[in-house]
Parts: sequence; C-alpha cells; structure tokens
Amino acid sequence: MKRTISIALAFVGLLVGAGFATGQEVIQYFISFGLDGIWGAVLAGIVFSLAGAVILQLGSYYLANEHNLVFKNMSFQWLSWVLDAMVTITLFAIGFVMLAGAGSNLSQQFGWPTWVGSGLMLILVIITGFFDVDRVSSIISLVTPLIIIAVLVGFIYTMFHLPSDISQLDSMARDTESPVRPWWLSALNYNGLALLLGVSMCLVIGGNHADTVAAGRGGLAGGVLYTIMMLMAAVTIFFTFDKVGGAQVPMLKIMENIHPWLAYVMVWIIFAMIYNTCIGMFYALGKRLTAKRPERFTPVFIVVCVLGYAVSFVGFTELMGSVYPALGYAGMFMVLVIIIFWARSRVEISKESRLRSKIRKLVRRREDPSKRFTSKQARLLEHALAESQAEDEQIEETIIEEVREELHLDPEETDDAGKTEKPTADS
Repeated sequence: MKRTISIALAFVGLLVGAGFATGQEVIQYFISFGLDGIWGAVLAGIVFSLAGAVILQLGSYYLANEHNLVFKNMSFQWLSWVLDAMVTITLFAIGFVMLAGAGSNLSQQFGWPTWVGSGLMLILVIITGFFDVDRVSSIISLVTPLIIIAVLVGFIYTMFHLPSDISQLDSMARDTESPVRPWWLSALNYNGLALLLGVSMCLVIGGNHADTVAAGRGGLAGGVLYTIMMLMAAVTIFFTFDKVGGAQVPMLKIMENIHPWLAYVMVWIIFAMIYNTCIGMFYALGKRLTAKRPERFTPVFIVVCVLGYAVSFVGFTELMGSVYPALGYAGMFMVLVIIIFWARSRVEISKESRLRSKIRKLVRRREDPSKRFTSKQARLLEHALAESQAEDEQIEETIIEEVREELHLDPEETDDAGKTEKPTADS
C-alpha cells in the first residue's frame, strides 16, 4: 500500500505542474466551453486513470530506466523511433514552458521580471539533477500534497460563495479562446498532452519498482486523485471566472481573492508544482540523450536546461497556446499505441507479475535474519529468476533493494552480485 501511494503521488505530481497548478490549462481546455467543459474534465479523468495504470505497469514490467527501452519492445523499429522522437521533443518543450511559467508566477505576485523567476527555477532544477531517480521521485511525492490542500481550500471557499448568475459566467467563459474544439476533442487533446509529457518519467518511476501490480494500482489511484483535483479546480475557476479569467496565473488570483496572505503561500506552492514538472522533464530528457553514454549525463543535463531557459523568454501564455495543442495530438497517438500494446501483452504481464511475487517471497525469506533459507528455496529462487523476462541480476537487485527497505535493513550490505552476505542454510 505504501508503495502504491508513493507511485500515485509521484504520478500526480508530474502532471499537476504543467499548467494545472496555475489554472491556465483548465481554462484553455475546459472552462472555455462553459459548463460543457466540466464534462470534458470527467472524460479526461477517466482516460487519465486507465492510461496512467497502463504506462506505470509497462515501466515496471520492463524495469525501464528510460522510455525508449519500452518503446523498442512494444512496436516496430520505425514506430519506436517516432514515439521516442515525440517524447524527447515534448520533454524539452514542456521544460521550457515550465521555466516560463515559473517566471510568470512570481511576476504576477511580486512584480519581478519574468527572467528572475525562470532563473531561480533553472538553478533549482540543475541542483536537483545531481540526485538519483529515487530522490527525484521522493521530492515529487512530498511536494504534491501541498497543491491538493490548496485546490481543496479554493474549492470549499468557492462553494460557500457561489455567484447568483451562472448563465453570465457561462457566457463569459465561452468567449475565451480555446486551442482545440469541440469540448470532447479538447479533453482528449489535454490527455494526450499531459500523458505525452509525463510518459518518460512515469516509465522510469514504474521501472524503479519490480511490483507490476503496485505500479498499475499506483497509476490508477493517481489518475483518480488527479481527476478529483481537476474537477475541483475546474468548478472553482468557473464560478470565479469573472474575477480570475484574465489572470496569467488564475489559481494564484483565486487565493488572493480569499485573502491576500494566502496568495503569498500559494505562489510558492505553484512554484513547487511547476518545479515538479520541470525537473521531471529535464531529468528524463538528460537520461534519454545520454542513454548510451550515461557518464555524460551531467553536462548534457545542464546544457538542455540552459537552452530551455533561453527559449522561455517567449512567454508562458504564448507558449501554451501554440506548443500545447500540437503536442496533444501527438500524445493522443502515443496513448492509443501504448494501450493497444498493453491489451495484447496483458497475459504475459500477468504471468510476470505472479512470478515476481514468488521471487519477492523467496528473497524476503533469504534477507530476513529471523528466517531460515534452505538450499531447496535457493534453487527455487534461481529457477524463478531464470524464468523472469527481466535480466536475472537486474530483477534480483531491484527486489532486494525493496525488500531490505521493507525489513529496515542496510541496503549496502550486499556482495558484488547484489546478494546479501547472509549464508544460505542447508535443508
């Protein structure tokens, strides 16, 4: 359960920052259709929940350390190249949009030049890039509850201060430009955009967990949580549209309307959520570009971050209106390909899941100082590892790390093969 919750929060954290936390995406993709946009948010939420479970489970199944490993296994060579190119371009595109969003966020609240906020975000992202994927995932999971609380506060306040004329708000909202029409296509385009930007880091997060069931449940739970948040944000922005519709960062304006001091809290929550997506994009991009030369990760990561900072000067709203729709259509294609492949592979995935559960039980018994591990059990473990579709050493090391964490044992007490130093007992 703990692993599922951690995966769910990391999944939500990756997706929330890319405009959700600011409120801009909610307006462009949903509220611009008035009350019909609420149905769009429901449709998007259903797709999010299902696709999130599929993507994270595939990452776990392949123990992926970068997205192209999965793409190569699930499609023809030309199609895997297309998907890889789409995701790689998206990582960079969303990265520089997020840097621009960080500048707009601090500019709206404090009146600072946008390059200051973007520069501060750049420095934080580069520093975080020196951590490993476990720490990055932990950071994302820890920050996510803040935006959940903020959205909940805004929603509850709005429900107690509902406007008297909803029809006027509906008319005002429909006058807003939307990059994609009609409402149902806009919802699917939003799905494609968000999942395309999140797929790379989600596959890496899923690949860091050997338990495919927990990964799938984490994606499903994250999708449901994301849907609830999206609906609350959409309803809140709709009922306050006359006050926040023209702001670059609507969610910040909502908090300012509740109380000026809340805006000073919200500005940093939004900044943190933008950071979540920003580090997710640039970290995954750096990993992809250096997949064959991992020792070059640091210089490549820094260079792409600095390049993203340069592009961010175009402006947050302008970039969202032009970059997001095109990426959304590409994402819709990617999601369709992934779901079809998962449906065809579900029997193999289920079989691998049962096998890994068996491996986990045997490894847990071997690692537990209070339990006796027999030579017969050692042979069973060796056979199960050989039968797994993952490489023996990779799957064993991943499960050992998870088991030792569960048992509160020192993860460093292993020999060169990744096995514990505890001697095996004869039967």
